[in-house]
Amino acid sequence: MTIPQWDMRHAHAQTLIAAALTAADPANGLQRTLSTTNTYLNVGDLCYDLANYDNVYLIGYGKAAARMAQVSEAILGDTLTSGLVITKHQHSVPTTKTQILEASHPVPDADSVSASDALLEFVAPFSKRDLVIVLVSGGGSALLTKPADGISLEDLQSVTQALLACGATIHEINAVRKHLSAVKGGQLAAKIAPATCVALVLSDVLGNDLSVIASGPTSPDPSTFADAIGVLQHYGVWQTVPQSVRHRFTRGQAGEIAETPKLSAGFFEHNMEHRIIGDNGLSIDAVQTAAEDLGFDVQVVTRMLDGEARQQAQNLLANAQTASRPLCLIAGGETTVTLRGTGKGGRNQELALAAALALDRLEIARCQVISLATDGTDGPTDAAGAIVDSTTVQTAAVSLRAFLDNNDSYNCFSQIGGLLNIGPTGTNVNDVVMICLY
Repeated sequence: MTIPQWDMRHAHAQTLIAAALTAADPANGLQRTLSTTNTYLNVGDLCYDLANYDNVYLIGYGKAAARMAQVSEAILGDTLTSGLVITKHQHSVPTTKTQILEASHPVPDADSVSASDALLEFVAPFSKRDLVIVLVSGGGSALLTKPADGISLEDLQSVTQALLACGATIHEINAVRKHLSAVKGGQLAAKIAPATCVALVLSDVLGNDLSVIASGPTSPDPSTFADAIGVLQHYGVWQTVPQSVRHRFTRGQAGEIAETPKLSAGFFEHNMEHRIIGDNGLSIDAVQTAAEDLGFDVQVVTRMLDGEARQQAQNLLANAQTASRPLCLIAGGETTVTLRGTGKGGRNQELALAAALALDRLEIARCQVISLATDGTDGPTDAAGAIVDSTTVQTAAVSLRAFLDNNDSYNCFSQIGGLLNIGPTGTNVNDVVMICLY
């Protein structure tokens, strides 16, 4: 077996990152799932007789929506009538029959609302003679934004920022967002009915909960107004969110406003199917294979990484203190960050910065930590994460602790190096953390 050498760590990082991203390319899942045969459209185990439909449409929302539309167009060819998808700013790719609209993430903006209005106008004429393929990926919660009655865009922005800052989980954030929306939590499915729909989902949610991915616009919503209130109260922001939000939620809890559609809604049973085409597990498995090929022993520590980024950095490195070498530890999931400072960064950059400090404190030598957001953008930054190693603290000319205390990981790595600037990847399946011990 070839023993990985410390001076090859940069090349090894490139190999592992490429493996994670290649495995998560939605083209792979779409090509496995979607095909046409004679007059039939095959979607996994489903088969649709195109003679029963006048049109086949694509709609979609999420960071991977443009890439998914591009691949779907190539598969569908002349079968496709037209399409419209919403993706993040600077995530567009060339398409032929599908209009690509761009909007803001992670906080929605006016483009999010106008793009969502355009999508709702696009689906309004759909009939039972139409077949609709819905392309879903993470990020759709911000990109597909239509405020509910009495709620303004500014209200949504305020609540979103408050929840992102306090370290709420994606399940909790989306329970709130669904009850401030006119399209999330199954409400888009109601607007598309009576057309026949099948959603192809690239998951960025641990456990692949369809009601949470992109806030589940085409999925039954098990959460309630009471749940949304509970989230805001739990994080101590109930009294600080806009009064219009408290008014809507209080009325909803009292039954004065209709709940989001539940499983009992007839259109879910008769008109709506979902198929997962990819998730974080694909990236983890690919990294494991690539690391083994490089000569590392491999341990997948967890496929359900969550919790505070800086705490998880310490937890993961605790596994490295007494490990035999060479070893690659892998973790997949999505951490959170509770904002205590005024800096700039993302969860992967924060995890990497905390890891650099932990490596120094624990005196773990010859160790490299790679923390990667598979969509290419970590938080409100242009970086996908960061790389650190056992030498980072000693060679830095600045105080890494001061940057971490200010949640300023991006500016820290901008000064000392280590940012992963890879640009939009066309996919989004959570994060992968790789720890290489030489």
